[in-house]
Amino acid sequence: MESSTKVPEAVAALHAGFDALSDDVVEGLRTQLPSYAALSADRLRPRVAAALRNGLTLVQRWSDEARRSPRGAASGGDRTYELPAGHLDEVTALAGSVPVEDIISAYRIGSEIVWRRFGEEMAARHATAEDLLPIAETLRAWANATTLRIVRSCGTGNRDRTSTDRGRAALVRALLLGEARPDAPGGGSVDAAYDGGVLRTPFRARLPHLPGADVAGPVPTAGVGSGSAARHSPAPAGSGDGVLARAVELLRPWLALDAAGRPLVTTVDGDAAGLLAGRPDGLCRGLVVGLGAPAPASGAAAEFTHATQALRAAVGSGLTGVHTREELGLRATVVAMPAVGEALVRLRLAPLAERGEEGAQLEEAAAAYLRQGMRLEAAARLLYVHPNTLRNRLRRFEECTGTNLRDPADLAEIWWALTHRRVHGPAPDDAPQPPGNVKTVTPIR
Repeated sequence: MESSTKVPEAVAALHAGFDALSDDVVEGLRTQLPSYAALSADRLRPRVAAALRNGLTLVQRWSDEARRSPRGAASGGDRTYELPAGHLDEVTALAGSVPVEDIISAYRIGSEIVWRRFGEEMAARHATAEDLLPIAETLRAWANATTLRIVRSCGTGNRDRTSTDRGRAALVRALLLGEARPDAPGGGSVDAAYDGGVLRTPFRARLPHLPGADVAGPVPTAGVGSGSAARHSPAPAGSGDGVLARAVELLRPWLALDAAGRPLVTTVDGDAAGLLAGRPDGLCRGLVVGLGAPAPASGAAAEFTHATQALRAAVGSGLTGVHTREELGLRATVVAMPAVGEALVRLRLAPLAERGEEGAQLEEAAAAYLRQGMRLEAAARLLYVHPNTLRNRLRRFEECTGTNLRDPADLAEIWWALTHRRVHGPAPDDAPQPPGNVKTVTPIR
């Protein structure tokens, strides 16, 4: 077989198995790149097919040029590397869903898969290294040129999208806080981000063990007007960037998207927030997520209130993963009914304040005892004290507060008061602490 026919025949063989080759590339991208795994195969396949057709056509043309040129592959220095019309626009749009670095990696992965298949076809035709080297060099130069054009295109697109991204985040935030205007013009309307016929699930999330700015503050009230903004002042610049990026990374397969394919997310007082198309699968240990119920745009604010309550209850209980208010039971009720908690704090914990540091020590003993499932030795280990020492502190706690830790009703009231204090923090009208070195209970934020 003549060398001049090997490349065209190998390219023709790849064209003949084009669908299988496209599927191999799509599978490779979704296996190696998590951001591509979040995209459906049906969405990726047309883009992959267009890139493959372009690449195979260019290989065929380069082979024809090499045969006609006296210098053969040396003419590659004058070669131009075209992309299909509109291809860069598609790549720029895709950069809204996946990182630019992953798009570049996708070209590398796709090129490696195609080159491996091309090499197999050339080997079947007994091609030599001299046959493959010109094509390999040209393909490498094409990949470098294409990468440069993608970086430039996405860089321009990112600058152009900055104001649009901010506007979308502001709209999502307004929708969640009950401030969205259904009749706002253009991209500021609810319809621009929320398909009225589709139910979305509001969520609020934060990183585990990362204090936030609002968990001990007020819960948003659904359906309020300008007053809501006062309770939810914008977070300091950059304060929510880390949790938002992590939330998008972990929740991407379930995030609701706008018409342009961009996730409907924002930040609220340093927490990640937004809309989901479905409930996340798995444990999701890298986040603490509170969920509302699926709702139309008109009900998003009310369900975001429930999501906030679930988040605060989960954080206050030291939980991670995804939770609804209903799943958290009494923990969420403590968040939703602060007046009850305040009354129980005054009834059961206020007497401890009169004892200063000793009272704080007794409260700490009771809290550890309950947290360890009323197992005395486990609670003593947690506090680094002897079990008899803890037993004496619990007895003094009962005497001071007028409670019986063996009475279910008293036990429930103490648990509620302690959980309220941990979630909401001390109330302004709590009994004042006496002067001196007094240990205070730090609320979970």
